[in-house]
Amino acid sequence: MWLPSALLLLCLPGSLSLTGPGSVAGTAGSSLRIRCQYEKAYKGHNKYWCRGKYGTTCRKIVETEGEEKEKRNGRVSIRDHTDNLTFTVTLENLNINDTGSYWCRIQTVWILDVLSLDPSVQVEVSVSPAPSTTPGSIACPAVPATFPTVNDGQNLSIKEMSNHCPG
Repeated sequence: MWLPSALLLLCLPGSLSLTGPGSVAGTAGSSLRIRCQYEKAYKGHNKYWCRGKYGTTCRKIVETEGEEKEKRNGRVSIRDHTDNLTFTVTLENLNINDTGSYWCRIQTVWILDVLSLDPSVQVEVSVSPAPSTTPGSIACPAVPATFPTVNDGQNLSIKEMSNHCPG
C-alpha cells in the first residue's frame, strides 16, 4: 500500500511540482532575484509571490497573468519564463522590514482559494544592514588590520586601497 501514500505526496503543496531556494539573503539598498522552477503542466497558469508565515494565508504581492511580460507592484516584480519553466521574482531597494517568510506559488483552479492546494514553495528572505562608510574612509572587510595614515586631501588609487585591504 505504499503507492497511494507516494501519490498523495505528489499532491501536497511544495512537492516536486514547484521548487525554489529555501532561503535567500541580501543587503539593505540592494536587490534580490529569486527563481522558482515549475513542471510543464503549469506552463499556462498564473504564478505569484506572497508573504506570510503560512502559504494558505499569505498576502499576495505580485502575480503574472499567464504571459512572459513583467508585472510590478512597487519594489517587487515577477516574470514568467515559459521557455525554461521558471519564474523570477525581483525585490529591489531592500530594507530590513523585507525580512520574513515568502512563497512562490502557482494559481490553480479551486472554488475556495484559501483551502486550495496551489503548488508552493517557501522562501525565507533575510536582509542585513548596509555597511556604513564615512566619507573619505576606506571600506575594507571586517578583519583586524593596520592602515597607514592618509593626510587630508590625499586620494588613494584602487591599487593603493587594495594594498591596505587584506583579501
